[in-house]
Amino acid sequence: QVQLVESGGGLVQAGGSLRLSCAASGRTFNSYTMGWFRQAPGKEREFVAAIKWSSGSTYYADSVRGRFTISRDNAKNTVALQMNSLKPEDTAVYYCAARYGLVVVTTTPGYNYWGQGTQVTISS
Repeated sequence: QVQLVESGGGLVQAGGSLRLSCAASGRTFNSYTMGWFRQAPGKEREFVAAIKWSSGSTYYADSVRGRFTISRDNAKNTVALQMNSLKPEDTAVYYCAARYGLVVVTTTPGYNYWGQGTQVTISS
């Protein structure tokens, strides 16, 4: 059974940084694509970034490209999301997700497994 556990959320001022981490277990993830999504109050869950575990190839939503960096640590089986130059509109619950396969998908139905989410709040 795949388990994803996020950590690292919190409250920071605009312009600050946060690093989210997702601990993945239950599988060998070489054939998986890992993603980060976020959901703000009253809005749909949206794609933020994804990484192919085997190659490390990365993909970003336009709204975060250049500010966020997704990475994975093979030894620790973790996926990180480094978030810099944070804006109030980045406020949301951030979710880690995993899908079997190496085609990057940016919609929620494409992912098989989800973490419980971690709250990120950016004050202006």
